[in-house]
Amino acid sequence: MLTQRGLRFFLSPRISFRPMPNSSSAFHTEMHWRSLALLNAFRLLSNIGIFCSVLWLAYKPLNDVSSWYSFLALAGVDSFLVLLFALGIRHRRPGFEIQLSIQVATDVLFIVGLMHLFGGLRSGIGTLLLPYLAAAGLISRGRMTLFHAAMASIALLSEQTWQIWQGNASASDYLPPALLCVASFAVAWLAHRLARFAQASEALAEQRGVDLANLGQLNQRILQDVSDGVLVVDANGVIRQCNEQAIRLAGMRPEGVLLHAMPVIAVALARWRSNPSESPNLITTALTRKTLRPRFISLSNDSHGNVLIYLEDLDKLRREAQQLKLAALGRLTANLAHEIRNPLSAITHAAQLLGEEAEDNALIKRLTRIIDDNGQRLERMVKDVLELNRRDRVQMVQIKLADWLAVFVEQFSMQEEIHVELALECPAHAEIRFDPGHLHQVMWNLSRNGWRYCEKRAGSLSFKVWRENEHWVLDVRNDGPPVAADAQTQLFEPFFTTETKGTGLGLYIAREICAANGAVLEYVAPPETGTCFRIVFGYTYGQKNLI
Repeated sequence: MLTQRGLRFFLSPRISFRPMPNSSSAFHTEMHWRSLALLNAFRLLSNIGIFCSVLWLAYKPLNDVSSWYSFLALAGVDSFLVLLFALGIRHRRPGFEIQLSIQVATDVLFIVGLMHLFGGLRSGIGTLLLPYLAAAGLISRGRMTLFHAAMASIALLSEQTWQIWQGNASASDYLPPALLCVASFAVAWLAHRLARFAQASEALAEQRGVDLANLGQLNQRILQDVSDGVLVVDANGVIRQCNEQAIRLAGMRPEGVLLHAMPVIAVALARWRSNPSESPNLITTALTRKTLRPRFISLSNDSHGNVLIYLEDLDKLRREAQQLKLAALGRLTANLAHEIRNPLSAITHAAQLLGEEAEDNALIKRLTRIIDDNGQRLERMVKDVLELNRRDRVQMVQIKLADWLAVFVEQFSMQEEIHVELALECPAHAEIRFDPGHLHQVMWNLSRNGWRYCEKRAGSLSFKVWRENEHWVLDVRNDGPPVAADAQTQLFEPFFTTETKGTGLGLYIAREICAANGAVLEYVAPPETGTCFRIVFGYTYGQKNLI
């Protein structure tokens, strides 16, 4: 089941699951070097703070002027080394562990040197070693921490030994530096444990991130493969995400504001937001002329927030249902076409002979006429059903619509014995690619239906050719009653008819023929009274027909 949270991921549709990287193989990452740079900056700020403190105290911690000069030299050398370390960090040379060990050794020597100038361990400066050791242990992720603690301990004990050698301390004074050494090892061990914990947490977070990314890619793949169009629209009506099916249904990539990209869906969304309990109406896209059923799902508790829109292609569902029906019908007609036609011909022929023999018997004449009418109806039905298997035999040629329609209107008027003028409006340069036989069959079906239901006056049946979005459009209009609203969605379904004598295959076959010739046949409800069937020629999407 596709989750709503998963739909928020807009990733590549190709799934490429990434394993968790090995921490040991990729140890010295950019984050390590950045942390080392921060430690170096902290070292410089500490030097500045110590120098300002000594200057503010006006030499009081120092015994004489020579000690002051020694302090300046020691602070200057350490600050100069800080600048050199910054340059080494920038160029990543030498290696990370070497640089970290050199910096820790420099910090130990600097702090122990300050202790010597300020009177030994009694000055309290030795405690500054602890934050340096902790920071070094965290940066190195636990590696070399005990070595750094041992380095600091050796320096502290050496300085205390020097103080005893100079007579400034006694052998009993080893306890404070020993405690400080123990504290150094304790801080190093704590930093080691914290670093291991941070490393494990980072590895877990990275693995969770990889799993989340893989889940997003999987959901995106599912999103691209669903049969419905999917759009994600935010509270401002901006399209945040769409799948390939939505692009195909819209005839373009929906981008930017939904109102500009797909106005009919924006209107339906606004109506749904005003009344979420109301079922959305069916909509028709402007470019692809697809009949869609939208569904809206809020992605947040606020009904005015992000909305997930499903676009269900009803034309596809109808075609699938029709294909199932026609597949069964095709199997039936393949076996029974000739078996039906042969006895049907015998029945109609016998009825004609019977009618000729009983010229004075009105009852027999009426009965033979009923037999003949129903026989012709069955013949038309069999013919229409057999035409379903021939709709793919297309031989498209260039047709000049003005000349072709003029001849067709004349032939149609003569065949149907129409004695009024049929309106024809067509630009002289209008040309299409269509199978002439197929076009004649479609136009004859539409014209015969239009003449049957019109007022049968001059101009009651009209033909108009015009241009729309680089496509030629042919409207067949009549001034008869419009198609009922409940029947408009079923007009092109096979075997749907409002007449008792109709087969219900005429409009379906006409639309299938138009689709085979790269055209679209649709019913258009005119603003005034009447009926209009529209053919849009050359209406293709890429290299595939829209229908």
